[in-house]
Amino acid sequence: MTVGEPEVPDTDGEDASSGGVQSVDRALAILEILARDGSSGVGEVAEELDIHKSTASRLLSSLLARGMVHQNTNRGKYELGFSILRMASSIPGRLSLVGEARPVIEALAGEYKETVNLAVLREEYAVNVDQAMGPSMLATHDWLGSLTPLHATSSGKVLLAGQGADERGRILKVTKLPQRTANTVRTRPALERELLRVLKNGYAEAREEFEMGINSIAVPIHNHLGVVVGAISVSGPAFRFDPQEVPGLLQGIKQAGQEVSAALGYTAG
Repeated sequence: MTVGEPEVPDTDGEDASSGGVQSVDRALAILEILARDGSSGVGEVAEELDIHKSTASRLLSSLLARGMVHQNTNRGKYELGFSILRMASSIPGRLSLVGEARPVIEALAGEYKETVNLAVLREEYAVNVDQAMGPSMLATHDWLGSLTPLHATSSGKVLLAGQGADERGRILKVTKLPQRTANTVRTRPALERELLRVLKNGYAEAREEFEMGINSIAVPIHNHLGVVVGAISVSGPAFRFDPQEVPGLLQGIKQAGQEVSAALGYTAG
């Protein structure tokens, strides 16, 4: 550049109409890089985005001013800042499990013509917090608000399987394994084996284990941290409802669980 010649901004090919949008896109890409790698220098960011180091430095400076990134004084590299955490922490408070699940369980009840429940863990029990009834005249009992044992219901098994080993042990120590029917799981080893199958298969079944004449199948709901926060179950009279025999049910209920989980911010690893 000669003396008196105006400096041309480094835009990496940006024009006046697209430059702002492109800068936002690049800034978001930088945040994704830092989230993935933990930290990165200006040169590393520039190389990955295929932009000039001066452009990367300018974008990082803007993010730094907003608290979106933090510069490690020892290494000079950039990391995600606390403003990201502050914004992210406001999301879960706006998410409602019941609100997100309601249209999903209604759709399930309409499609499979059986009772669909939404359950959560409350102390040592599963409690049904919402229910959608199928159109059948022989619908199962209204369990809305009822506390049910974890080891004898499909929802309970899903919620119990989602706990860590220590928490499962604590719950089972308190509740024991009360027998509800002749089909109820009676021993801790048998239950542990069943919970391993739940984790492997992604669903649980209960065949006349809580109440004679009632079968059910349930899947987990995960929150944005991957924690199991709920369960969706479909239940019906045993004489006509065999979860493994209903066409499309297993795939349908798994998809329902995934849909609600995604609405709560869960991304499957």
